[in-house]
Amino acid sequence: MSAEVGVGLIGLGTIGTGVAKVLRNNADVIEKRLGFPVRLVRIADLDLETDRGVDLTGIRFDDDSDALLADPDVHVVIELIGGYGVAKKLTLTAIERGKHVVTANKALLALHGNEIFAAAAANSVEVAFEASVGGGIPILRSMREGLAANRIESLHGIMNGTTNYVLTEMEKTGEDFEVVLKRAQDLGYAEADPSFDVDGIDAAHKLTLLVAMAFGAELTFKDIPTEGIRNLTPMDFDAAEEFGMRIKLLGIAKSVAGADGRERIDARVHPTMIPRDSLLANVDGAMNAIAVHGDAVGPTLFYGAGAGELPTASAVVADIMEIAREIKRGTAGRVAPLSYLPEHIEAKPQVAMGELFARCYLVFTAEDRPGVLAQITAVLGENGISIESVIQKGQGEAGGSVPILILTHPAKEASVRAALDEIDRLDEVTAPTRLVRIEEEL
Repeated sequence: MSAEVGVGLIGLGTIGTGVAKVLRNNADVIEKRLGFPVRLVRIADLDLETDRGVDLTGIRFDDDSDALLADPDVHVVIELIGGYGVAKKLTLTAIERGKHVVTANKALLALHGNEIFAAAAANSVEVAFEASVGGGIPILRSMREGLAANRIESLHGIMNGTTNYVLTEMEKTGEDFEVVLKRAQDLGYAEADPSFDVDGIDAAHKLTLLVAMAFGAELTFKDIPTEGIRNLTPMDFDAAEEFGMRIKLLGIAKSVAGADGRERIDARVHPTMIPRDSLLANVDGAMNAIAVHGDAVGPTLFYGAGAGELPTASAVVADIMEIAREIKRGTAGRVAPLSYLPEHIEAKPQVAMGELFARCYLVFTAEDRPGVLAQITAVLGENGISIESVIQKGQGEAGGSVPILILTHPAKEASVRAALDEIDRLDEVTAPTRLVRIEEEL
C-alpha cells in the first residue's frame, strides 16, 4: 500500500462538504496524529455545479460512483447520500470490493445493519458509523471501547436537535408547535418535511444502534414504541414548570430482569417529563445529550452538537482516521462494530408498554360543570390509579370545555390506558385524553 490512505466520498451535501473541509484544513494535524497522510482522492455527486465553498483542487470530482468504488487508490469509502435503497447498494458494493466504509446513515443501519455488518465481517473490512448517533458526540466509540468493561444498566438520550429546539422554544415563548416548527424550518433546523424528526423516527433509528451496543440486543427501529411531539401544547410546559419538571423527547433503553431472571429490554421513544434538576433537563436548543449508566462506572453524560456540517464531519473524519490506523497496522476489525461480537447479538424479549410502572401527566378536556371531575377521578380510582395533583385551567363558558391536568402517583400503564379508554367514552369528555410519561431515574 502507498504511504497515504486514500478516501472516496459519495455525497457532497452539507456533511460531505464538512468532511472535505476538515480533511483539507486539518491535514497537518491528522498526519501528525497518524504518522502518515489521509487524502481525499475522489468525490462522486450528481450535482457538479453548486459551489460548496471548499477547495477541491487535486480531487477527482464527477458523478461516477461506480468508478469511485473501483478505484484502487480509494481505500475508504464515505457514504453520505442517506436513505435506504441506493445507499445500501453502494455500501454493499464497496464492501464486496474490499473497501472500508464510513457512514452517517443511521436509518440504513437501523434497518439493514445486520446484513451490512455480516458482509463487512465476511470481507474483512470495517464499517464505522460514529456520526450516525449524536453528530459530533463520541458516544458510539465510548460505548464500544471506553465503557466496554461495564454492564450497561440504562441510557436516556436527547438524540434529535430539531425536536429539542422546538421544545425549548415552545417552553420559552409560549408559542404553539406549528409556529415554532415553522421558525425551525426557516432557520434550517428542520426539514421541509419534518416527520422523521418530530414524530420520533430519527431518535428511534439511533436508539436501535445504541440498544445493540449497550445490551447486545437485536432490534429494528420498528420494534421500538415511538411517539412524537406534535400533540404537545404551551399549557403542557406551564404545567411541567408547576410540577418542577421539563419536557424532552427522550430515547430510553434499560436492561430489566424478568420474573424468570432472563434479561428483557425496555426501549422506547416519547415525550417525557423529567425533573428540572436532572442533567438532561438543562440541555436546550439544538444540542444533544446521552446519559449512560454502567454498573462499574456509574452515571456518565455525553453532550454536544448532535448535527451540523462540521460537528458531524468531525465524527466522520475520526472514523476515517481510526480505520486508517488499522489499515496500517493490519488490525482492521479488531473491535466489533456494535461492541458485542456478532454471534452474541441476539433477539431479547422486550418490555411491553403496558408493563411500565411510572407517574403520568394526564390532560382531560371536559365540560365545566359540577360532578365531571368526580366522574373522572372515580374511574381512575377504580383502575387503581391514585392522584398526586389536580389543576383545572380556566373556567369555561356555559356548556364549554376546560382542560383538567392530573399528575398521578406511579401506576401500571395498562391500568392507565384502560382508565383513559373508559373516561374518553364519557359524554362529558369532549376530546381524547393526552398522556405524557414521567421519568425520574435519570
